[in-house]
Amino acid sequence: MTTTAPTSTAPTVDYGPSAVRAEPRGLGIASLVLGIVSILTGGGAVVGPIAGLALGIVSLSREPGNRTMAIWGIVLNAVVLGIAALAALGTIAVALFALPFAIL
Repeated sequence: MTTTAPTSTAPTVDYGPSAVRAEPRGLGIASLVLGIVSILTGGGAVVGPIAGLALGIVSLSREPGNRTMAIWGIVLNAVVLGIAALAALGTIAVALFALPFAIL
């Protein structure tokens, strides 16, 4: 006894190329936006640049197609954090210099 596979008489429909899923770019964009906002606001708050730096570093590993924005976000946030650190050290130095005169 021989069995044969049933043949389909239904027409096949070609829907064209499948939709390519867009790569997520949210982390790199968020890092870049936080870096730009931090520079424009003078970097008064340190939380924004720290968050932007972390988002940029995470974006490098999770979003390889968004490397440029992530790197720019890291650079901008690092610059703001560096300026904030220098300002804090300068403030401490001036306060320590003025301390002997505050006792008088």
